[in-house]
Amino acid sequence: MKIASISETKNNLSAILNLVRNGETVLITDRNKPVARLEPVISASEDEEAHLQQLEKAGIIKRAQKKALPKSFFEEPLVKLPYGVSAVQAVLDEREEGY
Repeated sequence: MKIASISETKNNLSAILNLVRNGETVLITDRNKPVARLEPVISASEDEEAHLQQLEKAGIIKRAQKKALPKSFFEEPLVKLPYGVSAVQAVLDEREEGY
């Protein structure tokens, strides 16, 4: 980690930003006391993918297989709920029961 004073950061901002672009973290100090840290931004998709990989490795999740649904799936008639029955409430009840 590079350490730079505020004045050094102001005078060499472009060079410091190039360091950050290349993966370096820069600690900015004011009279030798840390006040800020510049670090590379991880894109949301990279961060999200890394998090999913950790969860999968720990056995917490299992990712879906990328398989096409059979045509018969789309030919099935839609389920009609009886009057007064809420699909949302049914899902909430299942969650509460621990299914």
